[in-house]
Amino acid sequence: MPTVLLFSRQPLTGRPLQQWLDHPRNVVLITTPKAVDGAEGVLAASFPHHRLVDDYHGWATEEVAEAAAREYGVDLVASTSESDVLRAARLRARLGLPGQDVASATAYRDKVVMKELARAAGVRVPEFAAVDCPRDLLDFVDAHGLPVVVKPRSGAGAEGVAFLREPADITAFFARERGSEVPYLPGQWMVESLAHGDFHHVDGIMRDGRIVHSWPARYTGGLAERVRENLHTGSILLAPDDPATHALQGMAADVVAALPPAPHPLAFHLEAWIGPDGVPLLCEIASRAGGSLVGDQYLRAFDVHLAREGLRAQCGLPLTLTTQPAAPSRAIGHVLLPPGHGVFVPPAEPCPVPGVELTLMREAGAHCQGVEYAADAAASVFAEADTTDAVESRLADAMEWWNRHTRWE
Repeated sequence: MPTVLLFSRQPLTGRPLQQWLDHPRNVVLITTPKAVDGAEGVLAASFPHHRLVDDYHGWATEEVAEAAAREYGVDLVASTSESDVLRAARLRARLGLPGQDVASATAYRDKVVMKELARAAGVRVPEFAAVDCPRDLLDFVDAHGLPVVVKPRSGAGAEGVAFLREPADITAFFARERGSEVPYLPGQWMVESLAHGDFHHVDGIMRDGRIVHSWPARYTGGLAERVRENLHTGSILLAPDDPATHALQGMAADVVAALPPAPHPLAFHLEAWIGPDGVPLLCEIASRAGGSLVGDQYLRAFDVHLAREGLRAQCGLPLTLTTQPAAPSRAIGHVLLPPGHGVFVPPAEPCPVPGVELTLMREAGAHCQGVEYAADAAASVFAEADTTDAVESRLADAMEWWNRHTRWE
């Protein structure tokens, strides 16, 4: 395995990088004290050439990373989170190393650049525009009407997304400037028309502008709506004979071909709507594995852990799966059950629904304040069956049981 500099702020207790990589001692790990808390022994034994940084997202971290990369003569630069995609590309450019370059990383991070390239290639996208000043938003609303969605151009996990349905919502959005984590500056925000239809995601591995393998799934709830309205969310893998399966895989191939390619394999996560006409409308695509339980769902269906696979590929290691599967091993779906408001009192008995696996994600007695981010949950539920309809029914039964037997005091 080559010598690799790896950006990762994920806790080593939850993302065992030392098990994912063949020779972890060849890795120069850039991480945080919080990420290695409880795993100090693993850090010392598996990643002796590490650097701990307190302000992980600060510019100083990139200087630390470059100094370490030059000291150890790294051959490749890798990352595990969407927030690191662009900084990893910048470091490759500085060091003259192969991998996803700045143009490709920008296209997969900046939703305006992404949609411009996709639209130019004939992919359907919502009406959209960059918002670099108040007039840009007002002009867009004048031209296309309400409702609209305003979002950070490089956001992830539905953070910062605002739905503007009436003029008062525009005023409220402008008034939130002072408290916004994303600055109201040129290059930071965009607006698009509100899309309608069933929301889907497509996940898999891509390389050199083509799909190696992928599979689509239908969300059971929107991510931004979940945070705003304290709803459950999840998804169900589509059946091979579902018309949306072919349509979504076709869109994924078209979008990956439209954006600047990366020479090494990368995981990807695409989101799109499908309306009554059956034609997908692109929401966005990222050059990293899907978050939350999307990766676990793919693993159960195809025996491929996309986050692990994507990282190994960036580190010059071979792919586990190099062909497109004809179908998932079984119909599979999951939901994240939202935390309520108050002290968590989980059900006293195991979930009785057949074919269902329920896992608590909060401890009994925890004080919760509702959904705080897209992947926040009190519990997760996986269901498997012979058909997608059966999976959907089992998930519904499990949620009904949960709501009857869970208390928030």
